[in-house]
Amino acid sequence: MSTYKPTRPLTWLITGCSSGLGLELTRTIQDHGDLVIATSRQPSRIPVLVDEIQNHGGEWHSLDVDDPTAAASLIEMLETNGHHIDVLVNNAGVIVFGILEQLADKDLRDQMETLYFGPQRLIRAVLPGMRARQFGVIVNISSGAALDGNGSMGAYAAAKAALDASTRVLAKEVAPFNIRPLTVWLGTLNTNIMNVSPIVQGPLLEDYRGSGAEQLMEAIRSRKFTGNGDKKKAAKAIYEVVVGEGAGAGHEAERFLPMGRDMISRVELVRDQYGHALEVFGEVCGNIQLEHE
Repeated sequence: MSTYKPTRPLTWLITGCSSGLGLELTRTIQDHGDLVIATSRQPSRIPVLVDEIQNHGGEWHSLDVDDPTAAASLIEMLETNGHHIDVLVNNAGVIVFGILEQLADKDLRDQMETLYFGPQRLIRAVLPGMRARQFGVIVNISSGAALDGNGSMGAYAAAKAALDASTRVLAKEVAPFNIRPLTVWLGTLNTNIMNVSPIVQGPLLEDYRGSGAEQLMEAIRSRKFTGNGDKKKAAKAIYEVVVGEGAGAGHEAERFLPMGRDMISRVELVRDQYGHALEVFGEVCGNIQLEHE
């Protein structure tokens, strides 16, 4: 894969910009002179933020990532108006909390719609332009839950893991076109996502009382959950890794970006689990092939 990057300012499209990491990333990008097209479900609710971004040369558009036709319509409109998307950041999301035994099909589908199908629609919409221009970066904001989710986060972990898996395949498919998918594994940040995320209604099954899942849900119910990662530092790191400056200098081909101290132990745990599986079952793994006559 080439590491060619246009010398002109880049055009970024970011979802979920009304707060948290999306808003910080939008501000960081504007501070560096690139064009940001920010999106959220209801921009009319945040007129001050919309004015701030537009007054700094950006645009803000309404986008419901759950809408099956919204992504294609927005990208078509932007490209027609001369906004060629160089960097797509799939950031919008919400977490549905609940133990897997008690989650309904709708809970699971809602998570997949927002965290998997929504990003896929945007990716499909931007790829033709990126291929034609032979450049693009697709940033999928994932989570440590995709690697090792905590109890009560099964639906969220599954949706993020699905996006991670498809992104690994996407990287192989689009490498000849100088398009780089980047998966960002976030630990907990000082955003409000945990405090505005829904918890499945109904009493918890008695057998799960006192479990780690219940303890996490109770912490979420308090609406006082605070992460230990700085969203401003995270936004800066993402920007640098995308454009190949600062922390990203010389690492333009990297496809995974873990961020947050809690992510170090999670990545190490997954690495060690896979290594352990080979230690225990390596002989079995290598000896199930057909015997040659």
